[in-house]
Amino acid sequence: MGERIVVSGRVLDSEGRGVPDTVVEVWQANAAGRYVDPGDHHPAPLDPNFTGAGRCLTDAEGRYRFVTVKPGAYPWGNHENAWRPAHIHFSLYGPELGSRLVTQMYFPGDQLMQYDPIVKSIPDRRGRELLVSRFDWETTEPQWALGYRWDIVLRGRLATPREAGDER
Repeated sequence: MGERIVVSGRVLDSEGRGVPDTVVEVWQANAAGRYVDPGDHHPAPLDPNFTGAGRCLTDAEGRYRFVTVKPGAYPWGNHENAWRPAHIHFSLYGPELGSRLVTQMYFPGDQLMQYDPIVKSIPDRRGRELLVSRFDWETTEPQWALGYRWDIVLRGRLATPREAGDER
C-alpha cells in the first residue's frame, strides 16, 4: 500500500567509474511510517504485503534498481514532537569486508529534513544535498510508478556522507 516508486542509480568510485558486483541492501519504513520490526512501537498500521527490506547486486556499470513504496515520516523520541523525514537506509558491501558503507537517501522537498538531527549532523550544505535523491522522468514508469535517481560515490571529495560510526 502506498505510492509505488522506482529507485535507481549507480555506485561510483572517486573517479566516477561504476563499481560492479556491489551488494546494495535497503531497508525502510512503510508508507505509513512504520518499520516491520518488533521494536517499532509507532501505532501506524503495518502493511501485510510489505517486508521493508531487500538487496540487489550492481551490474557491470555499477547500476542498481529496485521497486518499493515511498516511505512515510515517523515520530522519533528525541523530543515530544520530533519526526524523521521520509528516507531509505542503504548499506553497501564491496569485495572486501572493510568496504561497507551505511547511509540514507532522502526525497527532494521534504521539509522535515531541516529539523532532523541526523541530517543536521553533516556540517556542510553540499554534503547534505548529496543525500537527496532527484525525481527522474527516465526511471518513472507511465501510469505505474514515479522514479527517483540517487548515485552513491564511495570515496573522494564527492563521496556520499556516511552514517556516524561508519568511518573507514
